[in-house]
Amino acid sequence: MTMEKQTVLIVDDDVNSRKMLREQLKSMAKIILAKNGAQALTLAREHQPTLILLDVMMPVMNGFSVLEQLKQSEKTQHINVIFITALDSHVDEAYGLKLGACDYIHKPYHYEIVNARVSTHLELAKQRKLLDDLAHYDSLTMIPNRRHLEESLIKECDKAFLSKQPICIAMVDVDFFKSYNDNYGHRAGDMVLKKVARKLKLTLTRESDLVCRYGGEEFCIILPKTDLLTATDLLEKCRMAIQDLTIDHDFSSILPVITVSIGACVIEPNSKNQVESILIKADTCLYQSKNEGRNQVTIHSFYKRTEKDDADAISAL
Repeated sequence: MTMEKQTVLIVDDDVNSRKMLREQLKSMAKIILAKNGAQALTLAREHQPTLILLDVMMPVMNGFSVLEQLKQSEKTQHINVIFITALDSHVDEAYGLKLGACDYIHKPYHYEIVNARVSTHLELAKQRKLLDDLAHYDSLTMIPNRRHLEESLIKECDKAFLSKQPICIAMVDVDFFKSYNDNYGHRAGDMVLKKVARKLKLTLTRESDLVCRYGGEEFCIILPKTDLLTATDLLEKCRMAIQDLTIDHDFSSILPVITVSIGACVIEPNSKNQVESILIKADTCLYQSKNEGRNQVTIHSFYKRTEKDDADAISAL
């Protein structure tokens, strides 16, 4: 959970005003500039700034119209907006706050006030992000938790549906973890979970791959744009990487080291796919791995267009 550098988007049709605010605030955050409303909307979607300083009085599209469009878009509705204005009307100010602005800065600028208000809202944004991270990360392993998993799975399945690309969902279970805890102690068990989480993350090097803690000794992996052949290769690497940690487990009936069983499904999402049904498919494969001796990978493909090709490729290995 690293805190990225905050970004402030300054939107003003007056070039001198933009430059003055940039010089004033550049020590606090990364600054990007827009000279009109249309440019502001484009940059907001592209850069996802922490805060927008938005001039009210601009030609073609004024600040109120820009804010309305920002709030209507799922990608930008969360961004805090401070209006900057030369207007001295309580009616206008109330209207802006009603639209969703978080504050006002009045022209001519009093730089102490500008600094104080921008600093306050950047700090509030930082605290909100920290709380959001804590709500979405597992406190033991410091990887995304089940809540984050379910939200990410919805988004990734939507992407896969639009791109017509396969996606792989895998469940990973630490073999005989209860007997490990019973004999080595829960602190040692916690350390195993940390090491397994870290090794899974290091093994899956693609930026889009996601490892989450599902609960207990179970982990879940999302592999976007992954067919059966690629999924088999990646998950076998994960299985071997855990075994190669050589963490002693003298109470395992498989090997005297920690191992994992993996079950996965490769699917082509459609509008009827539900997160729960996808996880059930992967969980069913996991139980097959466990019932057939553990320390192995079981994958079923529901990606009809390439299933036969992938099966033929795997049988040829």
